[in-house]
Amino acid sequence: VHRLVTYVFVYEDLTSLTCGAVIIWYFAGSFEKNVGTAKHCFLTVAFAILSALLYLLLETVVSRVSEVEDAKGFMPVAFATLGVSTTRLRMKRTLFFGFRVPVVLVPWFMLCVAWFIPHSSLLSNLCGLLTGAAYGLGYCFCLDFPESVGSKLDRVFPFSLLKRIPVLSYIPGSLAERRAFEGS
Repeated sequence: VHRLVTYVFVYEDLTSLTCGAVIIWYFAGSFEKNVGTAKHCFLTVAFAILSALLYLLLETVVSRVSEVEDAKGFMPVAFATLGVSTTRLRMKRTLFFGFRVPVVLVPWFMLCVAWFIPHSSLLSNLCGLLTGAAYGLGYCFCLDFPESVGSKLDRVFPFSLLKRIPVLSYIPGSLAERRAFEGS
């Protein structure tokens, strides 16, 4: 059961670790700014577990047709945050490598790009993207908790400790506190 979460910490080489770090920094950082650090930590674990469960479900079917790479690395969770971001975004079009494309196509383009990252599992990335899109469209509403709970989590361990570390940028749980934090 522990492997439903620990697979995100497994990397086979420095290239996949570097690509994973860049994807985490770019996509998960903006997602954290929108929801707060406490909720981001909760959703990271939830996305890891849901992506792994979906991967296990689909892997049995897909492995009959072709060879499937093992799920490893943080990319499925990063694709989940990308899926949430694009489904909840109000913009219709965005710039992607210099071209204006519909926002809903960006994760699929990124999935094609991630296919060429060494030791990256296309199926696990797809499962992450589908998990994030399902959450973004409201199908996983049970994972949402009110901002008041996020504010209470900000005051308990380990989040209260994270707030005190000066080199870390802790994002508060409530929208009003996030706006005040951004203004300062």
